[in-house]
Amino acid sequence: MKVSPKKHLGQHFLADKNISRKIADSILYSGVKNVVEIGPGTGALTEFLLLQDNHLKLIDLDKESIEYLHQKYPERREDILYGDFLKMDCKDYFADEFIVTGNFPYNISTQIMFKVVENRNQITQVVGMFQKEVAERIAEKHGSKTYGILSVIIQAFYDVEYLFTVSENVFIPPPKVKSGVIRLIRKEKQNLDCDEKLFVQIVKATFNQRRKTIHNSLKKLGLEKGVPEKFATKRPEQLSVEEFVELTKLMS
Repeated sequence: MKVSPKKHLGQHFLADKNISRKIADSILYSGVKNVVEIGPGTGALTEFLLLQDNHLKLIDLDKESIEYLHQKYPERREDILYGDFLKMDCKDYFADEFIVTGNFPYNISTQIMFKVVENRNQITQVVGMFQKEVAERIAEKHGSKTYGILSVIIQAFYDVEYLFTVSENVFIPPPKVKSGVIRLIRKEKQNLDCDEKLFVQIVKATFNQRRKTIHNSLKKLGLEKGVPEKFATKRPEQLSVEEFVELTKLMS
């Protein structure tokens, strides 16, 4: 059977086996063998993941893809799940820790990352393909205009490495932009030394008004403690993840 890429699901099927192999080979197995591939489509990446020593489950929201994969890998039927990763409980895949991988649909890739952070107690690593701009934003360090909410929140819990860029010409249909593959490795400490809810509030409030100083952008939060002098006149992109943690501690 033939699977047609669906625009509403943001599907762009990877047609280059070398890229698929490269993504699969970028996973670092160290103790955790459970892997969840999000949006396998026609199984371009799956083919190479199945060659590895792992326990693989696939999840897709496209019934046509699921049917195709059931036919292609009948012996793996129980591991090919129909569903929405964003809505499913991570314990539906594995009771313990696992790695996430995939050629992620551009339209939900940011939401996938926030779901990863929420489930960091289970997700030890992510190796995935994103729109290049999003991949760069996740991996960017402070001091850059690209650095933002996504960078800080993800880097607070994961070490991020930008691995390689992928041309738009290796997809069916080709997207209008290049893609980037990144790897996230969970940090040893899974919790921050501050009020995490307030940390997220402060990060979002400052970057949502990134042209303003920290002092001015945090006025509306109505916190009893004012912004410490050390940070008051700075702008959010100047603060490292560690400095955001420090700022949160000083303001709580």
